[in-house]
Amino acid sequence: MTDVSDGSGGGTRRPTRRAALAGLVGGAGAVLAAGCTPTGAAPAAAPSPSGTASAPAGGAAPGAMTLFEDPAYNFSALMALGGAGAGAAETGEVLTAVNAVDRAGLSAQSYVTAFKKLGDQLMAAPEGGGADDQTTRWRALRAAQYYAQALFFVLGSDDPGSEERLYRAGRRAWDRFCDLCDPAPVKAAVPYGRTPLPVWFFRPEGAGGRRPTVILTNGSDGQNVDMWTYGVRAALERGWNALVYDGPGQGQLLFVDRVVFTPAWEKVVRPLVDWLVARPDVDTGRIALTGLSMAGDLAPRAAAFEDRLAAVVAMPGCLTPWLGFPPEVRAIYTPDKKETNTVWTKEVVPELSAADAAALRKRFEPFSVQAMLDARRGRTFTDFHTPARRVQALDITDVVRRIKMPALVLDYEAEQFYPGQARRMFDKLTSPKEYVKLTAATGAQLHCSPMAPQQHCEVVFDWLEETLPGR
Repeated sequence: MTDVSDGSGGGTRRPTRRAALAGLVGGAGAVLAAGCTPTGAAPAAAPSPSGTASAPAGGAAPGAMTLFEDPAYNFSALMALGGAGAGAAETGEVLTAVNAVDRAGLSAQSYVTAFKKLGDQLMAAPEGGGADDQTTRWRALRAAQYYAQALFFVLGSDDPGSEERLYRAGRRAWDRFCDLCDPAPVKAAVPYGRTPLPVWFFRPEGAGGRRPTVILTNGSDGQNVDMWTYGVRAALERGWNALVYDGPGQGQLLFVDRVVFTPAWEKVVRPLVDWLVARPDVDTGRIALTGLSMAGDLAPRAAAFEDRLAAVVAMPGCLTPWLGFPPEVRAIYTPDKKETNTVWTKEVVPELSAADAAALRKRFEPFSVQAMLDARRGRTFTDFHTPARRVQALDITDVVRRIKMPALVLDYEAEQFYPGQARRMFDKLTSPKEYVKLTAATGAQLHCSPMAPQQHCEVVFDWLEETLPGR
């Protein structure tokens, strides 16, 4: 069910050790609470729009929706399970991995081991004989999902240095899937600064002429397989083209090329639009941009400065990603770099549990190459100030009024990462706009509707087809 309607930076006060550690010692799920990604973690207590802790959100995933008591692992596993409807997971495989983790005792190591094992098995030939292209194709997509699951928690495992290898394993699985699609997506490297953007351009089977096209933007820690679940398949079924890409801070650009997030996302999207408008199979008047999870900030930012886009969708709307970090983490930051880093290294880091330290390394690696490299060595970064400033630079509160094209803003009941921000974005928009809230009545609650991605896509593409009708 949906509810439909039409129509902060850091402070200057130096935090005490007590204040800085409040809320950080209750388990990694709390630290990951405000994750910027669909494969992130749900908190035990979600921050309210004001930044203060709200009531526990455990009831948002009741009964059979609780695969793990730890909310971080539970949310990630629900994302995997939700991918089954798009062929990006198999229910039995996911639940078997969950059982294996439970038997071993829940930890980053047991989670990584169980899901990596699934990925390895699916990339090998199935037992009892060979596999035809369709079997190989779908096994590879599911493998990409399971490698992504392992990748998210690998920095807390016994082998954090395997992060890049694990990313590459998932990328190989994704590329194998793509190569066996019919038609296979066009692969290209779109110029962007010193590091080209890898793109995968999917077209409907038997398509001819110019087609409407959606550019699918991932979040902070999502992988390409998530874009299949949250857009590519739905687009192809409706006769749309779909463009998947890795931007700064994502996928290849992060894990291999070591390029972190940029606040100027229009500079990322502009060359993608250039590439699309030069193609004979793209309807240049019907190019839409979607942004999942933290990209609910990135996509509107790009739309504010790229007038060739015909529509934009924020999933969910996010004005200030910095508010997605727990208030206790935000309190560590001050304008003084030396002071901030002294508090971080001398007062905060020594008191962190191993799980919380790993969670914070994961949260900050897309914003600091040094943080990522330190994390791969099993160390916690010493410069908190630089990545914190980069996250703060993503604020688009004063930008969204520049958006001219129609905009759809999604929100979710029990949104645990950016509560209240979707409605505030909707209120600030001055272009034609619509707000839709996905709810628990049909199992579509929580950030990005992890248990209902098909419903999610139905809402988005129904709106896109109504907003950008065929000509």
